[in-house]
Amino acid sequence: MNAPAKIDHNLVKPSPADQLWTLAKSDMAAVDAIILERMDSPIGMIPDLAQHLVGAGGKRLRPLLTVSCAQMCGYEGGDHHKLAAAVEFIHSATLLHDDVVDESDLRRGRKAANLIWGNSASILVGDFLFARSFNLMVETGSLEALDILSTASSVIAEGEVQQLASLRDITITEQIYMDVIGSKTAALFAAATEVAGVISARSDAEREALRTYGQKLGLAFQLVDDALDYGGFESALGKSVGDDFREGKLTLPVIRTIAAADEAELKFWQRVIVDHDQQDVDFEKAVSLIRKAGALKSTLDLARNYAAEARRALEIFPESEWRSTLQDLADYVVDRIS
Repeated sequence: MNAPAKIDHNLVKPSPADQLWTLAKSDMAAVDAIILERMDSPIGMIPDLAQHLVGAGGKRLRPLLTVSCAQMCGYEGGDHHKLAAAVEFIHSATLLHDDVVDESDLRRGRKAANLIWGNSASILVGDFLFARSFNLMVETGSLEALDILSTASSVIAEGEVQQLASLRDITITEQIYMDVIGSKTAALFAAATEVAGVISARSDAEREALRTYGQKLGLAFQLVDDALDYGGFESALGKSVGDDFREGKLTLPVIRTIAAADEAELKFWQRVIVDHDQQDVDFEKAVSLIRKAGALKSTLDLARNYAAEARRALEIFPESEWRSTLQDLADYVVDRIS
């Protein structure tokens, strides 16, 4: 038997996310230093719990977008580090709150914080991180950046409530779903990129382009995450595969599958989603029905359309390594499912 061929890792091209991390290495080191400093508290449970989530790393995509867009805009100050840290604190706070609501087992590949410290501690430490994010925003002295990020925080909360209100409702429309992910996910992506244009004093048109890039990227990112829940791996998703199904969340793959379902299939969805009567084999059946309906493919096709819109939005900026890598990142968020 022939020995397996060896992979020359020097020939493996790094992903756009890795390339962006390399370009922004010093910036992200400064952001991480701020995050570590501002997580500190004499109340030991606060840094312990925060470190469990924030220290797990995750994609750090949102703060990476803030510093990268600031660099693309030619920003020469240091406030982009504080705003990027604020963005990560907002995101981390929402994850802590989400895990209590969703009762998820995993977060960023680790046991969810609320399963270790309890729901009350997770909610309160989430509140602490929100407060820290507002401290950082105020320190930059930019009321406009404060307005953008604080507005995004309220929109995220509205999206969470809207999603909770539509839980286990198989009559939910695609428009409601898009409203939810536009609030829950895309709003913070859009804010993270727009604030880079604000502190860089760029034109209204350029700021709008940055906001559009973040918004479309966020929509593509969430659509892929929702597809991954039915066709991916935990390592790619950062949480347990099938969580959305078990929680009774109506995401686009399920909404489109239900729209094409026959009577027997509708009874299945009624039982597992509305009645929340799930057996061990039901998730596999759900995946089979979603694939039969072509709902994974159509969800990913929509994600690719949003990624293309994100890519085009940055054409207003001069060509640079920052711009091209940010554009390539839009394609990468979709390609990561393969």
